[in-house]
Amino acid sequence: MPGLPLQSDAALGASPSSSPSLSKPASAGIRFTRALAVGSVLGLIVLGLLWELWLAPTGQRSLVLKVLPLLLPLPGLLKHRMYTYRWLSLLVWIYFTEGAVRATSDTGISALLAAVEVVLCLLLFTACALHVRWRLRNAAAARGDAT
Repeated sequence: MPGLPLQSDAALGASPSSSPSLSKPASAGIRFTRALAVGSVLGLIVLGLLWELWLAPTGQRSLVLKVLPLLLPLPGLLKHRMYTYRWLSLLVWIYFTEGAVRATSDTGISALLAAVEVVLCLLLFTACALHVRWRLRNAAAARGDAT
């Protein structure tokens, strides 16, 4: 109504998960970790496609299918869904393992690409872990919980 002061959703008793204004990233750290997570996933997708189709293809290039699971978290990351950050922090270890094995067993450009995959995986895991931690801390602060 015009003339009435607006109250925040927290003041009205709404939970942080149901409030669109509170579920959006509030701090610069949260925005940074979101951007880093999205960038790392996109980097892993591009790396996987270039690696298996052009730079160092293996066999019949069927390993390019390994990038398909990386397409699943993109909508959740872009919609700020914390559950996506949580399960993605577990999924990334499959790609880390592949990168670590290929970095130590392959030679030439394939070993270099595997090292890049390992770095991207570590960045993605760190971004996901920090994002979840900071969002939980902000939600607790918004509720007034002591942490």
